[in-house]
Amino acid sequence: MRANGHEHVIEVTDLRRVYGGGFEAVRGIDFSVRRGEIFALLGTNGAGKTSTVELLEGLAAPAGGRVRVLGHDPYTERAAVRPRTGVMLQEGGFPSELTVAETARMWAGCVSGARPEAEVLALVGLSGKTGTRVKQLSGGERRRLDLALALLGEPEVLFLDEPTTGLDAEGRRGTWELVRTLRDAGTTVLLTTHYLEEAEDLADRLAILHEGRIAATGTPAEVTATEPSRISFELPEGYLPGDLPPLGELGVSGHETDGRLVRLRTHELQRAATGLLVWADRAGVELRRLDVRSASLEEAFLGIAKEASARTSGATTTKEYAA
Repeated sequence: MRANGHEHVIEVTDLRRVYGGGFEAVRGIDFSVRRGEIFALLGTNGAGKTSTVELLEGLAAPAGGRVRVLGHDPYTERAAVRPRTGVMLQEGGFPSELTVAETARMWAGCVSGARPEAEVLALVGLSGKTGTRVKQLSGGERRRLDLALALLGEPEVLFLDEPTTGLDAEGRRGTWELVRTLRDAGTTVLLTTHYLEEAEDLADRLAILHEGRIAATGTPAEVTATEPSRISFELPEGYLPGDLPPLGELGVSGHETDGRLVRLRTHELQRAATGLLVWADRAGVELRRLDVRSASLEEAFLGIAKEASARTSGATTTKEYAA
């Protein structure tokens, strides 16, 4: 299947997963991922992210619906899919007494057409740790080893489950750069993450899961645009809120005051900020403590989750934003 000239290498239709006792962890979701795209699955704990990824990896059969990876069912046609994919689990579970080099060599023996172990260890910054036992690695170094092993087979599709957990800021940024490089070389990446900044920075598109359903999907900018931007400032001396220009005419959708501090909400940030600054310039006043900022993905995430939780009947409606 192709859309906008890009092949969909992952296709999910009405996907469902049910555990023992009848608990439905994934409740009929639909999404697709294009070749050479980074797609993020977001959600709170228990939203169904890992349950979904395990179905895409072919680790279990869905209770309903359809999933295709590279045109194949990853569960019934595992032999056709597995050599072309790489998987980074939340925890690798490698033998603690093996060294980094021994672990990579062991894993390479299980991979068709594995690239040189030294090459992938260099990619993730572990060249200086080849003789170190796994048990002596820090949490962040173990995550980098997990990623190295997922890259041994030069996968067309890479699944990353919480790839930067345990990494410091420098390690996280380095991993982001590596993932972008892989994407630019044509690798399709599907990741789950609790770090919303990570999804906002990395993902070409994303989906927000809530209680087993997709509550919103689109590019990070499209999903973020659902929440208003904010402008805050301190009223000049001698001025009251009523002295401000008509806020509705500036595209302000809501406001509140806290003493002399004024907070405005708007979906037209440039218009509102320009109008406010023009007014201040003409009045010859300074807007102290001025803060102008767009909404963050975190704010959109929390707003969508709150809205989804407030629904008391019917299926959750997915908000879609077509790029």
